[in-house]
Amino acid sequence: MTATHPTPTGIRVLLVDDQPLLRMGFRMVLDAETDLTVVGEAGDGAEAIRLAHALVPDVILMDVRMPGVDGIEATRRIVSTGSASRIVILTTFDLDEYAFGGLRAGASGFLLKNAEPSELVAAIRTVAGGEASVSPRVTRRMLELFGSQLPCPATDAAPAPADRLAVLTEREREVFLAIAEGLSNPELAARFFLSESTVKTHVGRILFKLDLRDRVQAVILAYDLGLA
Repeated sequence: MTATHPTPTGIRVLLVDDQPLLRMGFRMVLDAETDLTVVGEAGDGAEAIRLAHALVPDVILMDVRMPGVDGIEATRRIVSTGSASRIVILTTFDLDEYAFGGLRAGASGFLLKNAEPSELVAAIRTVAGGEASVSPRVTRRMLELFGSQLPCPATDAAPAPADRLAVLTEREREVFLAIAEGLSNPELAARFFLSESTVKTHVGRILFKLDLRDRVQAVILAYDLGLA
């Protein structure tokens, strides 16, 4: 649809929605923030994939229901390329199967379309900083509600849990399983009698070793391995 030249600093955002008025509304909100820049707009998933490759935005706001390639499939394809862009799924209903489908495809969070402007801005800044904009506890609840309704991602000879987690130390495995329960950093610190800074170090190493984008993906991996 449209693209603009990125600014040298700040968070670069790609808007993806098949409704021009909604994109205009999101752009107005983001243009009011000095650290956020809309670098492009797409009206469908196929265009989103092309612009994600061409513009390499920091964050992509991705509508779920679009003609042709939908938001979930577009998210899956963008993430599969190894893109560093973080994706926030835009959905109409809270805790629905579309939001969960987006998380399973690799999104770092989801947001209601009628969210307050402050919530939209906060979500973008959160995922741009490498965190998920939905808590592991909410992810776990979504797994309970919708996990059995959606197939696991297709993999060739998927490793057993012991094989996939073999790269972790004993302590890292314990922390990984606690993350899968939905525990926050303060809760992890209390359970393992560690400082929060030490917990953050463990979490960072776990995500790196397991090649996961964020804690939400850790919860989903544990579920897929039968550990959550």
